Amino acid sequence: MSTKVSRLAQPVLQRNLWSKSLSTEATFETKPFKLHRLDSGPSTTVTVTRDEAITMYTHMQVIRRMETAASSLYKEKAIRGFCHLYSGQEAVAVGMKASLKDVDSLITAYRAHGWTYMMGGTPFSVLAELLGRKSGSARGKGGSMHMYGKNFYGGNGIVGAQVPLGAGLALAHKYKGDGGLNVALYGDGAANQGQVFEAYNMAKLWSLPSLFVCENNGYGMGTSSDRAAASIQYYSRGDYIPGIWADGMDVLAMREVTKFARKYCTEGNGPLVLEAATYRYHGHSMSDPGTSYRTRDEIQEVRQSRDPITQFKDKIIDANLATADELKEIDLKARADIDKAVKEAKADPEISMEELAADIYALNLEGPIRGIVSGDQIKHINVGPQVNAK
Repeated sequence: MSTKVSRLAQPVLQRNLWSKSLSTEATFETKPFKLHRLDSGPSTTVTVTRDEAITMYTHMQVIRRMETAASSLYKEKAIRGFCHLYSGQEAVAVGMKASLKDVDSLITAYRAHGWTYMMGGTPFSVLAELLGRKSGSARGKGGSMHMYGKNFYGGNGIVGAQVPLGAGLALAHKYKGDGGLNVALYGDGAANQGQVFEAYNMAKLWSLPSLFVCENNGYGMGTSSDRAAASIQYYSRGDYIPGIWADGMDVLAMREVTKFARKYCTEGNGPLVLEAATYRYHGHSMSDPGTSYRTRDEIQEVRQSRDPITQFKDKIIDANLATADELKEIDLKARADIDKAVKEAKADPEISMEELAADIYALNLEGPIRGIVSGDQIKHINVGPQVNAK
């Protein structure tokens, strides 16, 4: 498992005491994967070690707490503009990242907070960006939809535009021969964009290492998927591109399907389309109450029967991989750490006036840029790869 556990995600646990009576690994069965143009797919029998289970549970809990904090900050008007929350979809990001390698690149849509964290950001850098502070992943200039990191290309605000960009990143992997995979994520609403199918065509034509992932949370803005699309089998909509359907509320299913897809795409077989069936608890954005086109009962039913964190918690407790007390300690630590990150983000200063019109680079190769007034020059901002570290 290649996911690096951040300092925040390392709970202070009495592991030596607990591990004496706990299992070191366990095997689970996932829901069957649905296949399109594939003779065989991922195994539905998944083995996970205790340490892997603890890490994945912690990551999901951190994302959930971070998004809860973002919701509160928006409601108190500390966060302005757009804000799209990932609550309910944590298993997709956490499960997939567990099977990706450091060389792989990833690009997603505007629901980017959880992926920013999984791709190397910290809750502090995410919250600081949301609050418009200088320690944010884009110096506070991007906000909710524009967060970046090493091999993480955002956070994109234009619906579906990240998909052809992802195909371009996959072309770069093939050109360089670095063995990398590009993952391009989009929602069920964006799945109807014409540019998505153009990207499919190029990726298949050039046999690119592209994994196109439709995070099907059931609703594109305020319209249910079955009212917006003639075919809601998104995994088969690549036509000539093989596809897989997976339970996006099961972190182990997402880890297993990503492992399979990565091997397939990087061995010269070309692209895959993956549909992750998931659900968002909040509205499309914070300005959407999310209850005009679905009922509160529907949301509550999903929370009770399919919640990715609760499901996984019950699984690993029943399999004796963790105790309820141990997971409670992780929950409490995640809450305390997010509370601390909120305070630090609120105290973080905004950028200076000199930076307002400047561009932001990880590595600036351009030098100064011309200002509005003749003779003026504006310096680019170098943030470097460690901008998110805290």
